[in-house]
Amino acid sequence: MGNPLLLNGLPRFSLIQAENVVPAIEQTLAENREKIQLILQQPGPYNWENLVAPLEDLDDTLSRRWSPVSHMNSVVNNEVMREAYDACLPLLSAYATELGQNSELYAAFLQLSQSKPYLLLNQAQKKVIENALRDFRLSGVALSTAKKQRYKDIMESLSQLTNQYENHLLDATNAWKKQISDEALLEGLPQSALAMASQAAKAAGLSGWLFGLDFPSYRAIITFAKNRQLREELYSAYVTRASDVGENKGKWDNSPIMEKILALRHEVAQLLGFKNYAERSLATKMAKTTDQVMAFLRDLAERSLPMARQEIADLRQFAQTSDQLAELEAWDMAYYSEKLRLHRYHLSQEDLKPYFSEPKVLQGLFAVAGKLYGMQFKPKARVDVWHKDVSFYEIYDAHGQLRGQFYLDLYAREHKRSGAWMDECIRRKKDQAGVQIPVAYLTCNFSPPVGKHPALFTHDEVLTLFHEFGHGLHHMLTQVDYPSVSGINGVPWDAVELPSQFMENWCWEREALDMFARHFETGELIPVALYERMMAAKNFQAGMQMVRQLELALFDFRLHLEYEPARGARIFELLEEVREQMAVIKPPSYNRFPHSFSHIFAGGYAAGYYSYKWAEVLSSDAFAKFEDNGVFDPQTGRQFLESILEQGGSRDPMALFIEFRGREPQIDALLRHSGITA
Repeated sequence: MGNPLLLNGLPRFSLIQAENVVPAIEQTLAENREKIQLILQQPGPYNWENLVAPLEDLDDTLSRRWSPVSHMNSVVNNEVMREAYDACLPLLSAYATELGQNSELYAAFLQLSQSKPYLLLNQAQKKVIENALRDFRLSGVALSTAKKQRYKDIMESLSQLTNQYENHLLDATNAWKKQISDEALLEGLPQSALAMASQAAKAAGLSGWLFGLDFPSYRAIITFAKNRQLREELYSAYVTRASDVGENKGKWDNSPIMEKILALRHEVAQLLGFKNYAERSLATKMAKTTDQVMAFLRDLAERSLPMARQEIADLRQFAQTSDQLAELEAWDMAYYSEKLRLHRYHLSQEDLKPYFSEPKVLQGLFAVAGKLYGMQFKPKARVDVWHKDVSFYEIYDAHGQLRGQFYLDLYAREHKRSGAWMDECIRRKKDQAGVQIPVAYLTCNFSPPVGKHPALFTHDEVLTLFHEFGHGLHHMLTQVDYPSVSGINGVPWDAVELPSQFMENWCWEREALDMFARHFETGELIPVALYERMMAAKNFQAGMQMVRQLELALFDFRLHLEYEPARGARIFELLEEVREQMAVIKPPSYNRFPHSFSHIFAGGYAAGYYSYKWAEVLSSDAFAKFEDNGVFDPQTGRQFLESILEQGGSRDPMALFIEFRGREPQIDALLRHSGITA
């Protein structure tokens, strides 16, 4: 049958072995190089058909073959697959740099952009060419030979270092376990958390209860355990992962990796003529200047801090009154916040879980998106997957046309990267053969089913699922025919969170919840009194949550903006400065949060974590239009589909937003939705 990675169609996950990986990628890169040479040997002149379209095809082929490898490395990580994955990183990095620095290719794009045929191209095609010219410049096409080589070396090192950072974090998370035999230590934990820990212990061949540092397990202890010492023990293990302190100190230490990553990012930015990496980051974003980003974050901080400070004062007072707690520490925050929520609103996160069973939540997710965009979602059986818990779905529009497909992998497990994300499996493309249907991976780390009950989700987990599904819809509902600007491709990073944060709003709307939030045993809807308590608690500690996000965004941005080679990264010095301004509670000195901040050290958010808040201004303002017209108004839904979801990265996001909203975004809706007075 040959190498399964070289087959067309959906990936054959059950057939993919580690030994298939390097040969498939080497073969693909060799074929691509050969075809690029043939493109450049044409007599010319260059046009879309003889230059851009074939290059889009080559990029798409490589993407389709690498995607299942990258995905399996994240969700069923093991030693042999990791080795194969790691071996490909320098090959892919070298190829990307070589392409970006190919001066003949750059000259061909330049010639096309200045020709008459260019004027006849559609908006999306022009955007592909415009982005390509920008990316050539950002890959150092104009550099001297020596500087080109240095750029190539840096990019190869960065690719390996960010991967190493992620591996360290995964290994450190998996390595820590705590078996508990005495149930008295677990006082306060809800029955669902105890059952999950008991199930984990049995699976490991142990008695009692087993806890780890995967989020559902960690959250159970830190939020509900009455035993303060146990909370501190879990907290300490969690915040020292992959660092120079804690139980496994030094074993998977990310300290030197972070230093190297920041130094290399700064060097590459300067090679390209930017003052720092923050400037380089903004070359592909909506925000125009570093001053604009800093002003945006500081303005939000100014509006949010008074509320956050009042909230922490209330929490301290409550802990003092209820338990005579002299000093509120970092490992007390979630526990007393949960108790205060219960005290103030008679609502625990656990109260809502029976209404959010997995089958009902999925049904509701599809019903909400169906009502908004006129789509139907159907499960498809007998699709090859990487784990027995994974399911597969198809999306059809009102005309019965297949629009997209996706894999859904919901539960936390060992050897799976933490967090939640959407990634591309296959991108939309249209050619003589027809339309290539876009396919997505939707990955979460929720609590698995326990015993015979379906998985029950917290409301936060429901928000996360809707969020990732928003990203998925952006990828799958695109009507753009060119892979490099279809779906989320070519969308500036600080606009990419718009469709995801936007989808979260329906998790609060009664009209939407009544479509799916039913008690898993009785089938009853969320009672009116419970819903009212849920809404009253919606902005509970919203100020604290806002300043925490701003703390992360400012830390990330300043880390890349203020880097000086002579002084090094100053990671903790800068973090301390940001915390002085922003943090409402000081964590203990052993806290090594940056060592697990994979968004910026291993993900795509370097000098871009501000994107979450930037895009939330867009998503809140977009949702305000639904609040005005009706949350399921078909015309508004169709406008959002056509202006935002279908157009991908084919146009400037501000132009798309104005097309939908009729004006530029305003911050008022975000402040209102967060309960912060303007």
